[in-house]
Amino acid sequence: MNTTLSVPPEGCETQKDTVLQPKAEEMAAEDQTVTLDCHYTSTATDVYIFWYKQDGTSRPQFILSRVKGDKGKTEDEFKERFSSTLNSTMKSAPLKIQELQLSDSAVYYCALSENNPQY
Repeated sequence: MNTTLSVPPEGCETQKDTVLQPKAEEMAAEDQTVTLDCHYTSTATDVYIFWYKQDGTSRPQFILSRVKGDKGKTEDEFKERFSSTLNSTMKSAPLKIQELQLSDSAVYYCALSENNPQY
């Protein structure tokens, strides 16, 4: 059984910040590892990157945030299989999902903030 992971069709942007998720869809078999790309541009030196998961008609669910490298917060239910590292040089923060499960089929959103907002 394959698991389909989707991202929004276009990047999201504010006046000076842009987030781009280049692949619209990623397919992989259960138990495999998949990486969802997130690239950004920002005038800020320190940014916060957030990943959210939305399945069906439910509201987006917070997965994790990163501020520098692998520093940040990860929700308990995602700690074992979901990870991300913010690379400020490459301006990217890919989401890595290990041991894919059918329940991982969803739309995944990458977001950016220049401050530390509430999740």
